[in-house]
Amino acid sequence: MTDPIADYLTRLRNAIKASHRIVEIPASNIKKEITKVLFDKGYIQNYKFEENGPQGTIKIALKYNPSTKQNAIVNLKRVSTPGLRKYVKHDSLPRVINGLGIAVISTSKGVMTDKEARVEGVGGEVLCYVY
Repeated sequence: MTDPIADYLTRLRNAIKASHRIVEIPASNIKKEITKVLFDKGYIQNYKFEENGPQGTIKIALKYNPSTKQNAIVNLKRVSTPGLRKYVKHDSLPRVINGLGIAVISTSKGVMTDKEARVEGVGGEVLCYVY
């Protein structure tokens, strides 16, 4: 697998389209950090890290609106790929849907959203957009 973050986002996207409640994803440190950011911003209901085997898995409970049965995540878009990395400075951090969505940024101070990176004054690699 050349791009594990794209695989992570694709598994989430497929589970949302199939209206699954829980999705299992092979774990890595960057995927765990992205999962924590999604949980903190309210895009997923819950998550659990399981240490089975050499790699472990991440179980993510997806969040749906009870009345409309619509998912909290409308779109997941991978920005920086292994073939074309996308780095930004702290003064040119992207705004997703004019601040309604989030951009997940990998900085020297850890994985955070674009708003947190603006406050911290750090730039980094733009991993994905979520809205």
